[in-house]
Amino acid sequence: MKAEAMSFFEWQIRFPSDEACAQFLAERRWPNGFICPQCGHDKAHLITLRSLYPCAGCRHPVSVTAGTIFHSTKVPLRKWFWAIDWISSDKGGISTLRLSKLLAISWPTAHRMLRKWRLAMGHRDSLYWLSEWWELDDALVGGQRAGKRGRGAERKPPIWVACEDRGERAGFLAMEAVSQVTHPHVADFAQRRLRPQHTVFTDALPALGRLQDCHIHCPRVTPPEQASQWLPWVHVAIANLKRFILGTDHGVSKAYWQAYLNEFYYRFNRRFWGPQLPSRLLNLCVDHAPIPLS
Repeated sequence: MKAEAMSFFEWQIRFPSDEACAQFLAERRWPNGFICPQCGHDKAHLITLRSLYPCAGCRHPVSVTAGTIFHSTKVPLRKWFWAIDWISSDKGGISTLRLSKLLAISWPTAHRMLRKWRLAMGHRDSLYWLSEWWELDDALVGGQRAGKRGRGAERKPPIWVACEDRGERAGFLAMEAVSQVTHPHVADFAQRRLRPQHTVFTDALPALGRLQDCHIHCPRVTPPEQASQWLPWVHVAIANLKRFILGTDHGVSKAYWQAYLNEFYYRFNRRFWGPQLPSRLLNLCVDHAPIPLS
């Protein structure tokens, strides 16, 4: 599906019912018409209530949600599709409680839906590499309760923040929660997310010394009040992340910290495509493999 720019009104017209949503999924799965995976027959009729296409040849029930994030869902497809527009269009994100009220579903169900979206967002952007010139720093943001500030802060998991420097604006962003800020952790993050032999700007944190093994490392001893001048885009991202966390669930437990980071930097990396975000997220939900949650 092309990433179309649609208002919520247009989105409702496009997906007014569970049947319309199921039809969209069927067209994505079988662009040239239905084909039964069991017998190869090309005729079937939709059972809307269960989003199934029983094959007219062998009667094998084929689900249009199979192989997608919606696999085995008990939530009506229309609620999924409308929620995709809500969470994509709200720049500040949406809390679990608000989503549960908007969809008239339980809090645990809304929580599972958001977890699936956030895991898919993180997986999609983990496939991209940062290149050319980029900034890297560690940060301590969030936590459910106030505590000590700065490195060594209590109850606040450290995160790596890497951002491409494109001169007049920030480029692609990557964020990852870690247990500690150490040589092995920074080496692992850099190996997975940052292209080798490119220039990286950092502060003089000793743990970052390993970057010189594979990159052109430019560290600088930076007083706290000057950090935002040496690493401007990283600090813009960190400031925006703090506002994002306060605007959604007002504090994040350690178990779900990476999921919130996934949503934040997925949005950040698509900030210039605002009207297309719902379509892009819907495409991600269709293309991504099922995400089983305990």
